[in-house]
Amino acid sequence: MSHPDETARRERDHATPDASLASDKARRSEVLRTFLTLGLTSFGGPIAHLGYFHDELVRRRGWLSDKAYAELVALCQFLPGPASSQVGFALGMVRGGGVMGGIMAWIGFTLPSALALLVLALVAGSLEGPLASGVIHGLKLVAVAVVAQAIWGMARKLCPDLRRTCLALLAMLGLALAQVAWAQVGVIAMGAVLGSLLCRDDKAASVRQHAQAAGLSLPVSPRLARYCLVAFFVLLLGLPLVASGSLVDIFYRAGALVFGGGHVVLPLLEASTVETGQIAADTFLTGYGAAQAVPGPLFTFAAWLGAGMAQVGGGSALLGAVIALLSIFLPGILLLIGVAPLWGRLRARAGARAALAGANAAVVGVLGMALYDPLWTTSVLSRTDLVIALAAFIALTRFSLAPWKLVLGMVILGAVRGVI
Repeated sequence: MSHPDETARRERDHATPDASLASDKARRSEVLRTFLTLGLTSFGGPIAHLGYFHDELVRRRGWLSDKAYAELVALCQFLPGPASSQVGFALGMVRGGGVMGGIMAWIGFTLPSALALLVLALVAGSLEGPLASGVIHGLKLVAVAVVAQAIWGMARKLCPDLRRTCLALLAMLGLALAQVAWAQVGVIAMGAVLGSLLCRDDKAASVRQHAQAAGLSLPVSPRLARYCLVAFFVLLLGLPLVASGSLVDIFYRAGALVFGGGHVVLPLLEASTVETGQIAADTFLTGYGAAQAVPGPLFTFAAWLGAGMAQVGGGSALLGAVIALLSIFLPGILLLIGVAPLWGRLRARAGARAALAGANAAVVGVLGMALYDPLWTTSVLSRTDLVIALAAFIALTRFSLAPWKLVLGMVILGAVRGVI
């Protein structure tokens, strides 16, 4: 029995050019509608997003096989950037016949939360008084609980043995000693180097067999892949030279160096924005807390920051949000397109997988330091705050409370605390 995608491709190959073009447009419209629905309803963070994608697009719609989806998730977790958004972009390419389908998927999945955070950023400055202060403090405590949950889950998965636990602790120590903006990048690179030496295993053959069996195939030409890889590195190395400290430079670098999920962007952006005086710490943490309340990718936090940073500099909030949003997502998409044709061979290399294991362990350490500073030091200011943050953490981890429900409850609690 033919897979639905194979049948559709055969029909399209035998269709007239006009019919084929119409079919491509119809598929891309379908991709946009489908991901817009997901962008409006996908609460719960990147792991939950991957579950939504599998249920809707693999199980129900049959856009690709379970094995191909598993391999796609592995590829996107291997690369820097927002894994769930990269998976969504790739699914859009599969269904929409190429990069334009991926762009439709990205727009649909990203637009709802980006617009919500932009609107919140525009009205946040007009909110004053004890009520607003209480709400903002409640959002900051949400951020403490959510990052603590992320560290707990990532540590159990990414630091399962003594070697990787030591790498995470070494990363925390390195950040505590080196108070510079590039320290996070340095400790992740250190983790990759040490991981390549200490975290090797003997599973290369089975991984190679799995990669071949999965049959993951993205509609990416070798030439386009090469162009995207060149563009990724040219921008990463060139922007600090020609546009250092600009919105494009800050957010592109953050998107290019984030391993381990959206929460890891917190320390990278905090070092480049708060510590350089481009945005206030309270504004930064309030936005991060608000980002937990909206569906879609956590990277849309960039829209809040871009709008706020543009307003501080006297520029357009809308333009700042758009620049920040495009800049933080672009590197992950360039890497996905560039590496897709090489993935099978790359993942089969024991050295590459060991380096990734070490980098991921270092990421846990980076998040651990971010939990302490700036989150804990600026948010947990009393014993009551400690009890509330601990209760929020237990609600997330023990009772699996949806983050948006926690945000709603903490906003109400913060408002009550602010006026009494």
